[in-house]
Amino acid sequence: MLGFLQRLTLWLALGALVGSPALGQTATIPTTQPGKAVLHLSAILSGQTDPLRGGLHWRVYPARAEADGSRALIAESLAAQPTFALAPGDYVVHLAFGLAGQTKRLALGEEERSERLTLNAGALKITGTVADAPIPANRLAIEIFVPQGHNPEGKLVDAKASAGELIGLPEGPYHIVSTYLDAGSSATGKANAPVPTNSIVAADIRVPAGKIIDLALRHRFATLTLKLVNAPGAEALANSSFTVLTPGGDLIRELVGAFPSLVLAEGEYVVIARHDQKTYQTTFQVQSALDRDVEVIAQ
Repeated sequence: MLGFLQRLTLWLALGALVGSPALGQTATIPTTQPGKAVLHLSAILSGQTDPLRGGLHWRVYPARAEADGSRALIAESLAAQPTFALAPGDYVVHLAFGLAGQTKRLALGEEERSERLTLNAGALKITGTVADAPIPANRLAIEIFVPQGHNPEGKLVDAKASAGELIGLPEGPYHIVSTYLDAGSSATGKANAPVPTNSIVAADIRVPAGKIIDLALRHRFATLTLKLVNAPGAEALANSSFTVLTPGGDLIRELVGAFPSLVLAEGEYVVIARHDQKTYQTTFQVQSALDRDVEVIAQ
């Protein structure tokens, strides 16, 4: 009998350990709340079956507006599938997905309820590459335009679109502009704020309802380090300044330091170096993904 009781005690102890939330197990918590309406929300694109997993902004308002026509925000969430505990009553649920949106009116009782909103829109996911290598999302500045007439940049609808994320868009044509951002260092070695470069890629697309479009934009640029030297391969001269121009004379960048670096789109350039009140000049070529030094000979 003693052996049986010892085994029973051991089994009970092991069962308590296995079921303990402290060991990473999630306890079952009822979602119903007395006197509350528990609302579970999700969204899909029209024609799709899988719910959207990101880029959503949910807002809940009372169905009845104030005397001035406004509605007080009751709750909001950026979760893909949020749950709200609300007092029973009439509500308006608004969903924003990028530039697309949907609204639904709900009458909620003391209940647990799931609602799925269908967006009559499409989605766009933009990425950038250079020499088939992915570009980090924070190094791209993306703008989205709606063409008007013969102007592809007729109306700017999103000045800060995020690369790598789903962007909801109503069905229609769009003009996408991607600018690579140079996050080089200053002459003191400290990081500068990202600087837009002349590596700019544009694309015209059409976003259909119910579809997710993957758009990969291929940039062609390289990182160049400028040096003013007395002879090829010699040490760079300090207290130098540089002006980078197109062959036609358009200003690209001005930099100061012994060996400043910058990102340039593929093509031909002119660099003017100044040191001790003297000016020197050379022409150089940029090939995509070929990072290198550009020496200006001080003679």
